[in-house]
Amino acid sequence: MGLTQRLYNWMLEKSTSPKATWILALIAFAESSVFPLPPDMMMIPMLIADKLRAWKLAIICTTSSVLGGLVGYAIGYFLFESIGLWVIEAYSLQTAFDNFQNLFQKYGIWIILLKGLTPIPYKLVTIASGATGLGLVPFIFASVVSRSLRFFMLAGSLYMLGDKAKEFMDKNLKLVVIGFFVTLVLGFIALKYIFQ
Repeated sequence: MGLTQRLYNWMLEKSTSPKATWILALIAFAESSVFPLPPDMMMIPMLIADKLRAWKLAIICTTSSVLGGLVGYAIGYFLFESIGLWVIEAYSLQTAFDNFQNLFQKYGIWIILLKGLTPIPYKLVTIASGATGLGLVPFIFASVVSRSLRFFMLAGSLYMLGDKAKEFMDKNLKLVVIGFFVTLVLGFIALKYIFQ
C-alpha cells in the first residue's frame, strides 16, 4: 500500500496542475494495461474543481482508456508469455485470469461490457481479450461502450452534484479515500475468490 498511497497522493497533487489533463489521459491509457490505479482518482478532484470540464474529461478518459486497452489487447495477443504473464502475476491474478479465459470463450463481448464498468481491473480484461483471441472489432466496440458508460456516469454524477460534491469531499476526504481503496481492493478480491 505504500507505493499505491504515494501514487494516489501524486495524482491528487497533479490534478490541479496545468498539465493535469495530459496526466489524466496518460493514467487512463496506462491503467488499461499495466498501471495499478484507475483514472477516477485523478478525474474526481478535477471534476470537483471545475464541473464545466465534465464532458471533456469523460471523453479524454474514454478515448485514452480504449487506446490503452488496445495496448493491453496487443500484450495478450502478441506478448502474453513475457509481458502479459508478468502483469497477471504482479497482481496475483493467475487463477482469476484462467477462469476469465473460460468466461471469454462462453460469453465474449458481454464479459467486456460488464467488467469494463466494475472495479475489477480493466487491464485483466484487455490482456485476457488478446490472449483468448477475441475479435478486435468486438473488443473495441465493447471497450468504447463500457468505458464511455463508466466515465460519463461519473462525470454526469459530479456535474449534477456540483458544489455539494465539493463540500462533501472537503468534509469527508479521508472517508472518500478509504471508500475508494476498499472498492479497489474488493475488485481484486472478487477476481481472486469469486472467479476461482
